[in-house]
Order: sequence, then structure tokens, then C-alpha cells
Amino acid sequence: MNTEQFKQLKDKNILITGGAGFIGSNLCEILLKLNAKVTCLDNFATGHQHNITPFLEDSNFTLMEGDIRDFDTCLKACKDQDYVLHQAALGSVPRSINDPITTNDVNVGGFLNMLTAARDEGVKRFVYAASSSTYGDSENLPKVEHIIGKPLSPYAITKYVNELYADVFGKTYNMNCIGLRYFNVFGRRQDPNGAYAAVIPLFVKQFMEHESPIINGDGTFSRDFTYIDNVLQMNLLAMTTDNKESLNQVYNTAVGDRTTLIQLTELLKKHLAKFDGEISKVKIKHGPNRKGDIPHSLASIEKAVELLGYKPSHKIKEGIKEAVDWYWKNLRE
Repeated sequence: MNTEQFKQLKDKNILITGGAGFIGSNLCEILLKLNAKVTCLDNFATGHQHNITPFLEDSNFTLMEGDIRDFDTCLKACKDQDYVLHQAALGSVPRSINDPITTNDVNVGGFLNMLTAARDEGVKRFVYAASSSTYGDSENLPKVEHIIGKPLSPYAITKYVNELYADVFGKTYNMNCIGLRYFNVFGRRQDPNGAYAAVIPLFVKQFMEHESPIINGDGTFSRDFTYIDNVLQMNLLAMTTDNKESLNQVYNTAVGDRTTLIQLTELLKKHLAKFDGEISKVKIKHGPNRKGDIPHSLASIEKAVELLGYKPSHKIKEGIKEAVDWYWKNLRE
């Protein structure tokens, strides 16, 4: 990605909530390279200290440990900030099914705290992580931003509520908000551990340990897997766009291509087998379909291309290669 077009972010004050998480820490890294002044707000519920350790000695980086469920913390974090990149959330459909109350407290209550604090402190632009789960039971393919269905999980409800609040704040308080509907993001620093690990890092870890990954269902479900560098580009574009029509909108943040889970596992095996030939012999197992899962997900990225100038840098194959190389180096250290 050519970062030259984002050089106006130099010396800007940028708050990243959930900055110690997978996506948040990657945003911290690229913004520090652009010489922005970055504040990371995280309570380390799902983020990790090791994700931000390399930044702690950078004079442009500030770590603020705190919880978005506390409004005073949000106000303090938003003070003197030019931009907010709101990544903090409790992800995972299964987690939300198991504990809808905490998911709502963080994803709705915490979001409203951050939105209100950003308004009160005069933040120029509020860019937030939305979710492809908002499309719910809509069978339309590809997914276009203005056509959604009914949510299929508590998590999906919370992310849709975020969009509704941002829209109202934009209209009522003249705020500039942009939502990015992430589609199955993967890449460096995505955690392979824990009960709610995402499919790609989990499968990579299992393959490396010669364990059989378990696919939910028959493996024909498909997703628009989106490499982290595409997501970074979308956040930078959302912060810097000067097209008034592009503000107070939501955008699919994806590649516009879909891969079945069977295809995904074969791709992972192929790249991992270059490091360890035994991995090619590991069998795949199948389990029941997961509650709240949609069969297929494929994004239209036309709106982002037209209004933000988005140009995805990585398709699934390039992204998987880079991700596998990163995991092979870092999971073995």
C-alpha cells in the first residue's frame, strides 16, 4: 500500500480504541510509521500487551489502560484527539450467544459512550468497526450496503445498533462518522488461542501441531476473507477523505471474492506444507453447523471504490501466504 497519500496524518492526534487487539495494533503500527500521535485505549480483555510492546518506546505512542464502559475514561481518551478509530468490541457470534449481556454492554453501551465523548470533545471524525454480520438472513449476493436482513445473533444486533447510533449522531449533532463493515479479517497478530479464535489462525495453529481442524458443516459455506492490509487502507481512507458525499456512510471492507471453508483449508495446507511436509497429510474433520452462521458472504466493494478510492492490495492467496509466513515465524518462537 502506498502510504504517501496519507502523509497529512503526520502529527495528527489519533485515538485507537482496542488498540492492543489484532486490528487495533496494526492500525497503531501504520499510523506511527506515518508519524501520527497515537493513543491506544484498551482494557486487555481480548487485546494483548505483546501486540503493542514494540511501540512503547515511541514518543508518539501513548498507552491508556481503561474500559469503554466507563464514560469518564472515554472523555479523557477523546480529549484533544483529531480522529477516533473505534475498534474496541467483544467480537464473536458464539460469545454473544453465550453471554449476550456483556456483549451488549461493551458493543452498545461502550460504543455510545465513545460516540458521545467524541461529540463532547469535538473530535473531527469518528471511524468505527462495523460488521458483515449486519446482513443477517439477507440472501442477496453480493452484499450491498443498503440491503440488509434480520440479525442472526446478539453480536449482529449490537453492530447494527452501532450503525443506527452513528447515523443519528451524524444528523443530530453534525458529526462526521464512517462505519466499516469488516468481512472476515485475517492476518498478522490475529490470536490463534482462546475459545473464540477466528478460523484462519486457529486452523494454522492446528495444522502446525498436526491436529485435524474441524470445519463447521460440510465446508461449502463461503466467506469474503479480507487481509489486514486492506482493512488498514480502508481506515486511512475513511480518515482522510475530503469527499463530503463519503461521510456518514457505511462501507463494506472486503475484497469482493469468496472462498469456501474447504478451499481455505487446502490453501492453508499448501502454504504450510512448504515449511513442514507432514502438514499435507493432516486430515480435515467436520462438525455440526454453528448457530448464528450465515451460509455465504460476499461483498460488493463498489461503494468504497467509488466514494473512497479503495483499491484492495491483497486477494485471499496473497494474504494467506503473508499470514502463514508470519505465523510460522511467530508461533514457533
